[in-house]
Amino acid sequence: MTGRIVVGVDGSERSIRALKWAAAQAALTGDALQAVIGWEYPASWATLMPGVPPEFDPERLARQILDESLERALAPDVTASVTRTVVGGNPSQALIDQSRGASLLVVGDRGHSGFAAAVLGSVSTNVSQHAPCPVVVVRGE
Repeated sequence: MTGRIVVGVDGSERSIRALKWAAAQAALTGDALQAVIGWEYPASWATLMPGVPPEFDPERLARQILDESLERALAPDVTASVTRTVVGGNPSQALIDQSRGASLLVVGDRGHSGFAAAVLGSVSTNVSQHAPCPVVVVRGE
């Protein structure tokens, strides 16, 4: 019986590195790979982006980022076997929820948001403290 490795993806170079690491680990262990992206509207959505067209669909954009990240990071045969999960909500909480019952949760050390000087990003910090399974934080080169 195999397990499941969950990997957080946000399209950043660090998450691409985490995705590659998670895929290599899944190949070693025989675990299934689940790529997860979480999205949410910023608290000040209306004031930060007043000209956003009504047809803008953040869930569709998140799915596109996830698909493009998988295509960039993995061989087509590996990409085809990855379960893709798009969750509307806080990215940290989405990863924590999706990692229930998983063998491992993998994230990059920093993503698109946060302060560049931070050692760990907010998502990697949150999941390393609250995930219900072991967490691997893939750091820079």
